[in-house]
Amino acid sequence: MDRFLSRGKRSLSIGEETKPKKSHVVNYKEEEQVNRDQEASTNGKQAQRFSELMDIDLDFPEINASALSLKKISRENLDLDYGILFPRRIADNLVRILEEEVDYFTGEMARLHVFGKWHDIPRKQATYGDPGLTYKYSGKVTPARPWPRSLGAIRDLVTRVTGYAFNFVLVNRYKDGNDKMGEHKDDEKELDSCTPIASVSLGQPRDFYFKHQDSKAPLKRNIDKVNMVLEHGSLLLMNSPTNKFWYHALPPRKSALGVRINLTFRKVLKK
Repeated sequence: MDRFLSRGKRSLSIGEETKPKKSHVVNYKEEEQVNRDQEASTNGKQAQRFSELMDIDLDFPEINASALSLKKISRENLDLDYGILFPRRIADNLVRILEEEVDYFTGEMARLHVFGKWHDIPRKQATYGDPGLTYKYSGKVTPARPWPRSLGAIRDLVTRVTGYAFNFVLVNRYKDGNDKMGEHKDDEKELDSCTPIASVSLGQPRDFYFKHQDSKAPLKRNIDKVNMVLEHGSLLLMNSPTNKFWYHALPPRKSALGVRINLTFRKVLKK
């Protein structure tokens, strides 16, 4: 053991002075100031980045609403319109903006009551709309947060394209193909049945389908599903009476690796 302790020792020559060791005392005031400077720098960069993201014309002058062509899809009691609303460049920018701007639910608001049980929602959700509005679905009441600039601008564009006024939006964020949405109908009583649900898709394209209620038990009618792919920048209108007769769903897909953000604009009846 002694030989290990003695390694590295050397004798001092006559007249050689020992150098004082550096102090290891931490100056906490200086450290706190450094931390504050780093935090301020980070916040400044984030603010600059957000400013750059928002530095686009949200009046969307490149989009001619009157010239937009939507494809009509019709079946028994199903009435849909589908087409590309946003060019790729604008759609890409909107994804980046919404990733910064949308504040998603957490805790109990991130759960659903289905068939008597509470389940974690397999995606992120948020709701925005006009003051005082709420929307009840799957056993929970969601309040309308004030419209962010980007969502308000998209709402106004969808209104110009469709001719319908919308006062509420449900935002669904799918992190990848593992996130999904089960079969359901948006037929809540507080929704204006005369106004279509306008679904804007941004990001990862995903498979989507409609299934007629009579194809399920007990009737089990031979009615084919309507399958489609919701593309990046697309608009889907679910017109009346679609939601009275047809379920819709977004199934999981392992091949879908990217983020998808879906905006479903609605008109909620004021109480």
